[in-house]
Amino acid sequence: MRKARLLLLACIAFAVAACAAKTAPVAAGAPRHPEFIFPAAPQGAATAQVTRVNRGWQYLQAGDLRNADREFAAALKQQASFHPAETAMAYLELARGNEKAANERFERALAVEGAYVPALVGRGQALLELDRAGDALASFEAALKEDPSLADLRARVDVLRFRATQDLLARAKSAADAKRWEDAKAAYQQAIAASPESAFLYRELALVEQQAGQPTEALEHFRRAAQLDATDAKSQASIGAILAQQGDDLGALAAYERARAIDASEVPESVIAKLRDSVKLSKLPAEYRAIPGETTLTRAHIASLIGVRLESLIASARPQQVIITDIRNHWAQQWIGPVVRAGFMDTLPNYEFEPGRRVRRAELATTVSRMLTLIGGLKPQLAKKWQGARLQIADVPPSHLSFPAVSMAVAAGVMPLSGNNFDLLRPVTGAEALEIIGRIEALARP
Repeated sequence: MRKARLLLLACIAFAVAACAAKTAPVAAGAPRHPEFIFPAAPQGAATAQVTRVNRGWQYLQAGDLRNADREFAAALKQQASFHPAETAMAYLELARGNEKAANERFERALAVEGAYVPALVGRGQALLELDRAGDALASFEAALKEDPSLADLRARVDVLRFRATQDLLARAKSAADAKRWEDAKAAYQQAIAASPESAFLYRELALVEQQAGQPTEALEHFRRAAQLDATDAKSQASIGAILAQQGDDLGALAAYERARAIDASEVPESVIAKLRDSVKLSKLPAEYRAIPGETTLTRAHIASLIGVRLESLIASARPQQVIITDIRNHWAQQWIGPVVRAGFMDTLPNYEFEPGRRVRRAELATTVSRMLTLIGGLKPQLAKKWQGARLQIADVPPSHLSFPAVSMAVAAGVMPLSGNNFDLLRPVTGAEALEIIGRIEALARP
């Protein structure tokens, strides 16, 4: 009787064990896929589904893919939108070598929960196997954004980013060498997406855009490069060049000066000097800016040229006390006064300057000779070239009142002859005056 009862109890126990769900085995040794991220379920998930996923994961890591499939499928059958089970099934596809199917399942999981880290990491692994390194990198970075503690993944991302950038740079350079500008731009833009804080990449992209005839885009990216790297003299110089081409001399000058402050060899001083002159010119009255095209110049024009171009020479002269009655509110007033006080030009006995009167070569020769006299006092060795010169000038004999001034101006090479004539009464043109003042400027230069 006792033996029969024991046998009955044994049969019941066997039947219960046979009907119960199998317990997932514990993998012996290391897990088969340590790189897989366990798809943890969110709080509040159904216990049955969680149990199925947990048990299936143990099968997966033990290498028992058939039983893992059964458990994951059962969890999905209970709830098709249960993203941990979908993610687990995707990892199972990865273990089987079905990367395309795995990626599709990861995408379905992410459609339910876009920030689900196990699916983001798994999708990145699948995309890598599918040779989509750029997309894989984006998926890994999204996972890191959600969980910065994934140190191993961060190291992997750094390596991927470096490799992707190197590959893209090679493609970009090859395309640029072949003048396939759009292909080169696309490669640089992809590299920037992988390394958005790289000043070098923005500068290289800008150089391609500049060669492709896209200055607006190039300017934007040169500025971004300079913003990211305060020591990027090349980008500052390139910004200056583009702004100069666009007519923004003031902006170009500022960029060039920043470039020279970083590396003096990046922009020649002559370029800076030319721009400074241009900026200065842009601030001058319209009457002054029109001088180069004038067929005849007035006394105001000549005074303004001297005042603007020979400011240091004026400063070296001993000023005279003068009265000028007819230049109030004149556009050249700020230069006429200093030029007259320096003794380079005179007023009439009635103290009028007559700023609108046309200037002929005889009068300009007198002004030039006075400036040469001052320069000669400052540079005695240079003055020997023109002091005391007695030239043969066909239309200005030595007895003429203008001969000393004309002879000095010609001997110094400032006002050359036309043939053998000086043409005392010929009006002075704007272009001619600029050349004459330029020669005086060169002689007066320290």
